[in-house]
Order: sequence, then structure tokens, then C-alpha cells
Amino acid sequence: MDQIVVTGGGPLEGSVAVLGAKNAALKQMVAMLLAPGTHRLTNVPGILDVELMGRVLDHIGAECDTDGHSLVVEIPDDPRPEAPLDLVRQMRASIIVLGPLLARTGTASVAFPGGDDLGARPIDLHLAGLRSLGAEFELEHGTVVGRAPNGLTGAEIDLEFPSVGATENILLAAVLARGETVLNNPAREPEIQDLATQLNGMGASIAGAGTSRMTIQGVPTLAPTSHRVVPDRLEAGTYIAAGAISRGRVRVEGCLPEHLRMELKKLSEAGCEVKRGDDWIEVAGPDRPRPVDFATLPFPGFATDMQPQMVALLAFAEGTSVVTENLYDARFRYLGELMRMGADVSTEWQHAVIRGSGRLSGCPVLAPDIRAGAALVLAGLRADGYTTVSDVQHIDRGYEGFVDRLASLGAVIERRSA
Repeated sequence: MDQIVVTGGGPLEGSVAVLGAKNAALKQMVAMLLAPGTHRLTNVPGILDVELMGRVLDHIGAECDTDGHSLVVEIPDDPRPEAPLDLVRQMRASIIVLGPLLARTGTASVAFPGGDDLGARPIDLHLAGLRSLGAEFELEHGTVVGRAPNGLTGAEIDLEFPSVGATENILLAAVLARGETVLNNPAREPEIQDLATQLNGMGASIAGAGTSRMTIQGVPTLAPTSHRVVPDRLEAGTYIAAGAISRGRVRVEGCLPEHLRMELKKLSEAGCEVKRGDDWIEVAGPDRPRPVDFATLPFPGFATDMQPQMVALLAFAEGTSVVTENLYDARFRYLGELMRMGADVSTEWQHAVIRGSGRLSGCPVLAPDIRAGAALVLAGLRADGYTTVSDVQHIDRGYEGFVDRLASLGAVIERRSA
């Protein structure tokens, strides 16, 4: 088990380029199941979750070949319609194979999903949407078994909540369903839009991605394609937060600033200097941030996956901030680790009150999930002394070369074997 050791004090300076979005690449790998043949993805991040999804596809019968940041996948004519427990329990995104396997084979057997422990994240909306298309489900020994005895047929589906996963599962099934599917209140995240772009490149007919109403005209077959993964807005947001926390100036290149509109707005309110171009963002952090209140919401609101990084910044603010978490009921689990470093934080249900302090103290902490782990490293950039972050396999799931990239910006940081 490795650890990340970071020594606080100096500002970060320089530029760093981001790769493709984890939350897009994983789902686009799954989308390949819809068409036999040779598919290609470029701008793919070299992270643990991509490796895990590759193992899921291998089990289904695909052949995955990685070359740098390119991924070539050969999808068989007759995929095995199952995803096993030992893989699915490690990564929640695996549940997304349910839709395309039902569409391709008429059956699917997928273990109940795992991934980051962020509290209750039921798949009810996934199953309800797929049932509307004609699928039937049973839970057998911890495995979701789905069947479409009469095939899938388009329908009008109203999502009670704009769930990203449910939107993706329904979309991946509806592209091969008979007739038209109308999806009301779908998720509008950039990764959803990028998935629709890939699917349309394969021959699908999808309109309205990124809006509150998507229309999918089912087609008989799809064909392989080559697609470049959209830049990772969460990776970009993490590095600009690192610059802000360290009182430095960091430029992130190869990103899309419009995907971080709310996050950049809140950084500006906190006193950061924010500049942006077509494909870059530059942020300079103040000596002490101003307090800021915000609530996490589905896109285009403030991303829940940027909440821990922003809280780490506000721990140094001159005043009190209130953060409301509206998506995951256990997202605040990392706050105990931040409080171990001296942060003054109290919680009540989905609200966190952060009373800013001029200093934190480095100490041993545990990374409970991908973004919280990154946020604890960021807090260590400014804390007195050195901070040792354990359970860094969580960070590896979402960031390629996290330690090296921060070191290139001037961070005193290293990765060690525990």
C-alpha cells in the first residue's frame, strides 16, 4: 500500500495539461459493446478505473489493447452477457453494461455495483427506465439479472432526478430499441453530451443531449468508430484548486472552461484571480480566501466531485462558509480527516459549516474516495509540516500521475511504499 507524503508551504507555479475525462472514457468503453468490430478511443487517461473497465470488457469477450493514451477494443459478435462481482464491486460504473448488453443480447447478468462509498446510491432509476423499454429484472444472489424477452421498444421516460448513470443506461439501451425514445429530465453533464457524440458517430440518432429533453430514434445496428474523449473537467478543477490553496498561480491547458462555469464563479467569489481562454484556465490564489457558500447540484450546478477540493480551500478562509451537499449522503465522510489536520468544521445532515483558519497542521490521514483523497493532498500543500495520505489507490482511480504533476508545479511531494 503506497502513501503520498506532501510538505506544505510553497506556492505552486506553472502549467499542467489534463487528459480525457474518467467519467466519459469509462462509459464510452461500455458503448463499444453495442457494435461488433474494432473501436478506438484517444485521449484516454491512464488510471486504475480504465484498467478495471478493460477487465470487465475482457470478461465479456472483448480484446483491449492500450498504446499510451489510445485504446483499441475488439468487440466480438457474441458477447458474454455478464459482469462478475469481483470486478463490479470495485467500480460502480460497471452497472452501465446492463443497458447495452440487454440491447445486444436480450439478457444481462450484472453484480450489484460497488465503487466509492458515498452513501446510498440506488439503481432504481436505471431499472425503472429499462423496464419502460421492455426489460424485466430479478435480483438473484446479489446479481441483477435482466431479460428482454420481446426485445426493447422505445418509450417516453420521465426521470424523477437527472441521474447520470440512469441517463447513460437508458441511452445505451434505447439506441438499438425499436422506435423512438423520449427521455425527459435527463442528466446534462458534458460527459453525457460526449457519449451521445460517440454514439451518433457509430450511427445512432440522438438529439437534445445537454438539454432537458433527449430524443433517441432506434436503429437496427451500429458500427465501430474512432472518438476522442472530452477533457476531464474534474481533473482541471483539482489542479486550479491546488493553485488557489497554495497561494500560487496555476494554468491548466487542454480543458474546456465552460464545463467549470459555476466552480470558477465560486473561486472568483473567494478572491481568486481567474483567467480563461478557449482551452485553458489560469487561477491565482489569495493569501486568505473569502468565505463562500455553495450547494452541489447536477450540471450546470456546482459539481459534487469538486466539493471536497473547494472545502479544503475554504478551510483557510477569513470567515465562515456553509456548504450544502445535495447528491450523496456520505460525501462528508472525509471531513473527519480534514479536522484531524485542524480544520474547524461541523456538520448537520447535508450541511457543513467551515470556519476558516489561518493554518492547518500536517498529519497522517486516509483517503476515503477519489476526490476526497485529492482534496486531502491539496490541504497538505499549505499545512504546516508534512501530511501523509494513505489509501491512495482511491486517487489512482481518477488521476494519472497525480504526484508527478503536482511536483512539476513545485509541490514538495513524493509517493512512498508504506
